[in-house]
Amino acid sequence: MDTTKLLLGTTIALLLAAVVMSWNGMQQGVRNTPADEYERLRKQIDELRADQNRAALEKPLQQTAAAPPAAAPVATRDELEATKQRLKESEEMRAALAEDKAKAERNAKVSDSENMELVRGKLEEKNSLARETRLISQALLVGKVKDYVEDAQTGSFVTLDVVMPDQIQQNTILAIRRNTGILGQLKITSVEGGEAVASLLPGFGTVAPVPGDELILPPRF
Repeated sequence: MDTTKLLLGTTIALLLAAVVMSWNGMQQGVRNTPADEYERLRKQIDELRADQNRAALEKPLQQTAAAPPAAAPVATRDELEATKQRLKESEEMRAALAEDKAKAERNAKVSDSENMELVRGKLEEKNSLARETRLISQALLVGKVKDYVEDAQTGSFVTLDVVMPDQIQQNTILAIRRNTGILGQLKITSVEGGEAVASLLPGFGTVAPVPGDELILPPRF
């Protein structure tokens, strides 16, 4: 391709020289050349000169395009070591971030589990209290406190009106109900007619029975 353009440029140069020589001869020997012929020759010379200039400009561009690309710079040993160190630090940082994320997720799961246990415990406690309250409220009424007597010699005892005789016998254990709570328990010591006497059992509490408190069979919680 370069040889062809070189020959073309040489040919254009020779043609240009020939035209110039012809032009000079015409200037010296032929003074009566027609104006249109003169103009045609002048245009031909201008075109040849333009072609020659274009060929001269294209040749360096073609040489530059055909030149092999510059070799990439070769990294030195120190540069390679520095790159390896940066990659190692990047991997270590990535691993540390992954560990922190996993730790945070584990802590969040533990926290959620603990919260769930607390909520479950509170619900169970609430349900247990609700169940006890329900059982106390639904317990069968078998008698009512008539009077409460405190005697230092014989001990404190309760007289009661029997509501359901078939449920109250000697040694029967009853619970004293007030509203939806239980004050304590007592034990029937004697039954006569529609009345009975009962002694307070240990752990009764500090609240003393009063007339009207209800007597029930202790619920099984």
